[in-house]
Amino acid sequence: MTKPTLQVIVASTRPRRVGRMVADYIVERFADHGGFEIEVVDLAEVALPLLDEPNHPRLGRYEHEHTKAWSATISRGDAYLIVMPEYNHSFNAALKNALDYLNAEWQGKTVAVASYGGVSGGTRAAAAITEVLVTLGMIVSNVGIAIPMVQSHIADGRFAGYPQVEQAIESTHAALLELTRGRAGA
Repeated sequence: MTKPTLQVIVASTRPRRVGRMVADYIVERFADHGGFEIEVVDLAEVALPLLDEPNHPRLGRYEHEHTKAWSATISRGDAYLIVMPEYNHSFNAALKNALDYLNAEWQGKTVAVASYGGVSGGTRAAAAITEVLVTLGMIVSNVGIAIPMVQSHIADGRFAGYPQVEQAIESTHAALLELTRGRAGA
């Protein structure tokens, strides 16, 4: 039996961002637990322009090569972990743009959120994105990761975990695996 593919989507595109460090840390832990083939999808590298397709994504009639490539990338995934910052009590524009580019590619697939930020750990952003994910027809895990005061856990260019985040990573991995296997068996 082949392992499902989990795509870890790094949502932040800012210079000097910590999102990639957080994602790399989570990917290492997820790999230790097994169960998924893991692919990192970094929105800074994908570099989608502001939605420029003339047709509604629901139609799947993409005209631009960047959209066709984005569709092919996301279509490979069976499940997603979105690693996202909180900006002004919500999610970032690059993430919303990336989600809006596609429609059918997201439907029926499982997703969890790993948010980070200041005091709230990105929980307001995670709450805000949930409605969007549900509207796209995704199966949203009620288990996720929130990392408050993320900057205080960065040392030597790496994110350094701590017991609460380790527990959240383990729980999120288990929930995503269960939801993904359940969907595959349906």
